[in-house]
Amino acid sequence: MNTRRFPAASFLMLVLLASPALAAETGTPGENNLPAIVVTSATPQQLTERVLGTGIVEPVDEVFVQPLVEGLSIETIEAEIGDRVEKGTVLATLRTDKLLLERSSQMASKARAKANLSQLEAQLKSSEAVLTDARRQYDRAKRLVENGTSTRAALEQAETSALKAQASANAAREAISVAEADLRVTEAQIEDIDLRLARTKIKTPVSGIISDRNARIGAIASGSANPMFTIIEDGAIELVAEVPEDSVMKVRQGQAAHIMLVGAREPINGKVRLVSPVVDEATRLADVFITIEEPESARVGMYASAEIIIEQTSALSLPMTAVNIDGSGATVRRIVDGTVEIVPVSTGIQDGSRVEITGGLESGDQVVAKAGAYVRTGDRVRPVSSENAISD
Repeated sequence: MNTRRFPAASFLMLVLLASPALAAETGTPGENNLPAIVVTSATPQQLTERVLGTGIVEPVDEVFVQPLVEGLSIETIEAEIGDRVEKGTVLATLRTDKLLLERSSQMASKARAKANLSQLEAQLKSSEAVLTDARRQYDRAKRLVENGTSTRAALEQAETSALKAQASANAAREAISVAEADLRVTEAQIEDIDLRLARTKIKTPVSGIISDRNARIGAIASGSANPMFTIIEDGAIELVAEVPEDSVMKVRQGQAAHIMLVGAREPINGKVRLVSPVVDEATRLADVFITIEEPESARVGMYASAEIIIEQTSALSLPMTAVNIDGSGATVRRIVDGTVEIVPVSTGIQDGSRVEITGGLESGDQVVAKAGAYVRTGDRVRPVSSENAISD
């Protein structure tokens, strides 16, 4: 009988000896019974405030190239879509045979006008010589009358001859003035033809990239038709992004932006060129013009999205899920020595899933990771780090 009871007594002794060790490993019964709650810590992090927008890539400035001479047909085309051209480059030429014929005709008219002018100048010299002789005869007759050696009739006849000579000289001078005016008109017409001949070479007024060409060989050039060429000045393009009205007031000229094109793997850099002062009444969106710093990386007409960098700072932050925001403000559930307390906080920049905490917490404070968790002020909980919760 004694041998049968000894094993039971020994087992009971072993259990009693092992109990302190088990208690040390598992903790006190009160702590184990507390509900576990996932917590996160308020930590300083680099935060970036962004404004998002989407839109279409468009040229910064487009220049339409039109003919400056009407009614001439296109003879050659010297440039194509996609060509990069410098200011003054010849893009096309117009036929010049009609203008050259007009110029030849005007040159003949000029020669005739010069010959006529020369003839009139000779006539003027002859008239001035006659006038000089008539005046001399008049002066002589006048002296003879005064001396009593000539008649009054002779004096009057000499005076009439002088007046006729004067009228003839004046008429010659007027004829020369008319001839000189005619010559100037002819020369102006020749200059006009020379200008039109120079304009038969269609040149680009700016440097840039040709984005469209309507010119066709044989077509009649006209300033009222579609532009012969369209040029993106300096090749500069931009994203015209639509931004919500509640964010557009944060956007300023010169702010950096990251532009993501559809299908692209990496964003390209841009800079805000200007912000529209108008918000569309229907869409409640405003246009923001973002210059693309690497225009060769995009094409006009592409769809893209943009992140406009408003502000960057290193500040205390929490996950957005840890902050409860309602009509009275923002609050968090802070854990102090295992006890829950609701603390009002002030927030700042929101960067993705995190939000800046500008007041109410200190670095390292633990708060409930899910703001909607059903815990109240004064509740006792067993905090579990969010990192440990994920690893578990």
